Amino acid sequence: MTVVPADVLPGGALAAEEQGAHGAAELGPKARLWPSLAAVYRAQLSRARVARIPLLFVATFQSIGIMILMRGVVDGGGEAQAVVAGSAVLVVAFVALNLLAQYFGQLRASGGLDHYATLPVPPAAVVLGAAGAYASFTVPGTVVTAVFGCVLFGLPMTHLWVLVAVIPLAGAALAGLGAALGLLAPRPEFATLLGQLGMSAALLLGVLPAERMPEVVRLARDLLPSTYGVEAFARTFGERPDWAFVLGDLAVCAVVGVISLAVATWAYRRAAVR
Repeated sequence: MTVVPADVLPGGALAAEEQGAHGAAELGPKARLWPSLAAVYRAQLSRARVARIPLLFVATFQSIGIMILMRGVVDGGGEAQAVVAGSAVLVVAFVALNLLAQYFGQLRASGGLDHYATLPVPPAAVVLGAAGAYASFTVPGTVVTAVFGCVLFGLPMTHLWVLVAVIPLAGAALAGLGAALGLLAPRPEFATLLGQLGMSAALLLGVLPAERMPEVVRLARDLLPSTYGVEAFARTFGERPDWAFVLGDLAVCAVVGVISLAVATWAYRRAAVR
């Protein structure tokens, strides 16, 4: 039997000591934001796929029912435009604000945040991935609601393509708000309550025509992120839409979306370390 000295083995103890003397072993590169975001988005989309049909059914038929009720009160004109636009954006509020607040509230209470904290993904990827997955469910329901409302109130469908911008921008603003409410709520029951209150505010302040509201309520309406998505969509029903105002409302949605998602990311970091 031949005895081989330990110092000549590449994986021997002396070799490891020499490597430690020259410097620590290099770690793998940090996970980048966009690949991590895509991975979280696909995982959330797959997890929520089972509940897709109930979500679409409840959110869509709730908005359609509201428009049918309002049809007996509103005949047409600017009020009809506000009802249709508000009902369409309400689908986004139901999922992105209400359900996302409940999801993050339950995730925090059940310790699910600990699982995400152990993954090598940035906190922003977790928040954005979950928000994007929930907002994706709103696309079919929002389109169906908008088309049904146009038929019900006799509005033109020429500029329905603006929903391509309204849905993601309003969804980002509402999803960030919903995630922040769920993460900051001390108990999941409070997260559910806050999500329901937020959706009720989107219903009352978004669907009802602004001309019939008191001045104080109008000020509260201006503070709601979904209001600017409703205004942008409602302006496109006119014969000659003022695209400058439409772009301005969409820009406000985008700014509020960035701020709300940043707050939600901060709330996630705060909740994950506790």
